[in-house]
Amino acid sequence: MTQPSAGRHEPGAVLDFVSFLGHRVLSSSSSSSKLSRTQLSSSSPTLPNYLYFDVSGSATAPAAVPKSRKVKSSLVLGSKGGSFRISRLVSEFNRAVNFHCRRLPIGFASVRLDSDNCAVEDGSADNGLRDEGHLNGVVAAGPKKVLILMTDTGGGHRASAEAIKAAFYEAFGDEYQVFVTDLWTDHTPWPFNQLPRSYNFLVKHGPLWKMTYYASAPRVIHQSNFAATSTFIAQEVAKGLMKYQPDVIISVHPLMQHVPLRVLRSKGLLNKIVFTTVVTDLCTCHPTWFHKLVTRCYCPSPEVAKRALKAGLQPSQIKVYGLPVRPSFVKPVRPKDQLRRELGMDEDLPAVLLMGGGEGMGPIEATTRALGDALYDENLMKPTGQILVICGRNKRLANKLCSIDWKVPVQVKGFVTKMEECMGACDCIITKAGPGTIAEAMIRGLPIILNGYIAGQEVGNVPYVVENGCGKFSKSPKEIAGIVAQWFGPKADELMAMSQNALRLARPDAVFKIVHDLHELVRQRSPVPQYSRA
Repeated sequence: MTQPSAGRHEPGAVLDFVSFLGHRVLSSSSSSSKLSRTQLSSSSPTLPNYLYFDVSGSATAPAAVPKSRKVKSSLVLGSKGGSFRISRLVSEFNRAVNFHCRRLPIGFASVRLDSDNCAVEDGSADNGLRDEGHLNGVVAAGPKKVLILMTDTGGGHRASAEAIKAAFYEAFGDEYQVFVTDLWTDHTPWPFNQLPRSYNFLVKHGPLWKMTYYASAPRVIHQSNFAATSTFIAQEVAKGLMKYQPDVIISVHPLMQHVPLRVLRSKGLLNKIVFTTVVTDLCTCHPTWFHKLVTRCYCPSPEVAKRALKAGLQPSQIKVYGLPVRPSFVKPVRPKDQLRRELGMDEDLPAVLLMGGGEGMGPIEATTRALGDALYDENLMKPTGQILVICGRNKRLANKLCSIDWKVPVQVKGFVTKMEECMGACDCIITKAGPGTIAEAMIRGLPIILNGYIAGQEVGNVPYVVENGCGKFSKSPKEIAGIVAQWFGPKADELMAMSQNALRLARPDAVFKIVHDLHELVRQRSPVPQYSRA
């Protein structure tokens, strides 16, 4: 019987170690360079970065040298011996965090399940995690449990999670129970549970997101950040994981690897629980997607697989199956005229699908107006094409578009759940460079016009589409409308060629390949102990 951890949060001890670390860095710096703070500021080719910690754990701007327990830590970049001191600082910092993580009750041994199947702390001798998986050599029967970790920073992560969940049930039925949880929102304390809200704010202010994305990319930065974060949230994350008692954990978000894997490693569960990553960025992706301790890393493209190898993963850990999309896209598409009839569209005119995402963002109105003009032949006094607009949850936009007297057929839809039918009814698509929409459009053979992208993770999607001959990129509504008018007229052959290129790159069975590989991993893994409530 595993004894529960008796440690608890000791901020004073953590700060004592930070103080010790600061003195170590200062003494090392002074003995090697013999430079005072004034000399460093005036003569060094690169200025040091100062950070002060007081006894309450707060950080303040540089000021007079504090007394007693305030500590100054200086990172000197570019000076002689600076690389060594930085490496030593990071090493000492990570050792400190690991030390205190081990003293905290972050593992499953300090958690049990109450009668409502919720994780709670247990300080009793029987902590609620009794191994009943090998009674008389017989493994406890029952469905395997799959836990998918995500958070709502953009809609693509949840869409991929739901696609994997649906594929498990379609392929294996009741053999698996699949749970999807927003780990940061539901299982971390404030302010960490504000991550989705913070992301939405940063994305709306592009330069801020761009700075955040690239500043956190170096390994020395994000690994130290995760190590520090683990000190504060590991216990809550452990409770969140134990709530589901998973046999398989699947991360579909770049921030869902490092902290959960630290928790699993701390209690020796890495060999008992299959932990995998499903990368949902198509080309460019943040380095935090990759962790060497995962059982498998599923990559959507060869470009992402190369990044995984560069990050230190072994070829045996990497599978290139494509981006997981909802299983409904795997089913044969119904005739286009039938779909158009059901959507209230003209059955004969070529159609363009204009998407604004779940929130109906972007220049949707301006692009619709430009298309309305470009797809109307003034000489023949008739339309040459039609428009299907998806406004998502933006009811105000939908109402405004519906109130306009259009010269061409325009169908306006709100939030749509059967996107495969909308795509099947159209001949091309206009959208931002979201990886999920691109993957779905390719499955349906739709040439793509990209009208925007999020800095960082979506930058590489533009050349991926354009250079593979699957579409074009433009931010100008007028230029976009002109491209569509050409495709529906004299450049119909180009439209057809791009459609074939899109179908060539499509991976409609990616989600089923992923779940079948996961099933094989579970089958090969030694029996996982089943835990019960005390």
